[in-house]
Amino acid sequence: MMKDELIKIQGLCFAYGSESCSEELAAIRNVHITIRTGEYVAIIGHNGSGKSTLAKLLNLILIPNGGQMSIDGHTIDADKLADKSATLTDDEVFEVRKRIGMVFQNPDNQLVANVVEEDVAFGPENLGLPSEEIRRRVDEALDTVDMRAYALHAPHKLSGGQKQRVAIAGVLAMKPRCVIFDESTAMLDPKGRGEILDTMERLNRVEGMTVLHITHHMSEAVRAGRVIVLNDGEVYMDGTPKEVFGRVEALRAIGLEVPQGTELLHRLSGRGYELPGGCLSPEECAEALQELIEKERKNGADKE
Repeated sequence: MMKDELIKIQGLCFAYGSESCSEELAAIRNVHITIRTGEYVAIIGHNGSGKSTLAKLLNLILIPNGGQMSIDGHTIDADKLADKSATLTDDEVFEVRKRIGMVFQNPDNQLVANVVEEDVAFGPENLGLPSEEIRRRVDEALDTVDMRAYALHAPHKLSGGQKQRVAIAGVLAMKPRCVIFDESTAMLDPKGRGEILDTMERLNRVEGMTVLHITHHMSEAVRAGRVIVLNDGEVYMDGTPKEVFGRVEALRAIGLEVPQGTELLHRLSGRGYELPGGCLSPEECAEALQELIEKERKNGADKE
């Protein structure tokens, strides 16, 4: 495992309710992925494609049936576990979970205390850290998600986006190397979604944290530096947002859409209009359309 490879997955396989990984049963099959330190990766796919299963495997909520995972130097050899030539100890699971934090879809399932700062302190307290270190970590985590002003508030009185930011702070207080956001914006309104997306980007770009964002919103995936597409438990695509969302027909073939602006430009291109490829954001698409309109207007004037 190279120095900057935080996660390395080789031939990973998992089947629910089975100790084997037959093609018929596998939710994840023969997956090979490398995640480098400091990457911001979006993972997309249709329902049942294996996105959440992969997240739970990385955090060892689920134990793989086959293949290998290396998490920050800690190797889990599922092939040896399957043939009973090795065992996975509680200490090994704990070491992986310290490095890979998880933020789930519903923040209410992750909040455990009646006061925000006590909730954030829960993880560090279970690590047995001294009170001064716990206090420092809680304050630092709340500052990172911009929730310090709510330290003494009751979590149940917060908005959905604020609750999710508290849940993120609880994960950050454990000092993980990577945070996985598993559909963490799915239950939020547009304002709450925006808050969490801004937090993800700040963690990655300012704090240098590795971020894996599992989402079904294509508009969220384009904000990542890399997009991995899963289809029926396998890696279907892996590349930059421009590379992945430029393959409109290939994504349609597995039931996925592209951002609305990209879809509009693709349809116009199919009707013979000359438009640039790789436009993803609303701003990029609007600029391309404005240039097209001005060009068509000029052509019309020249014909007159």
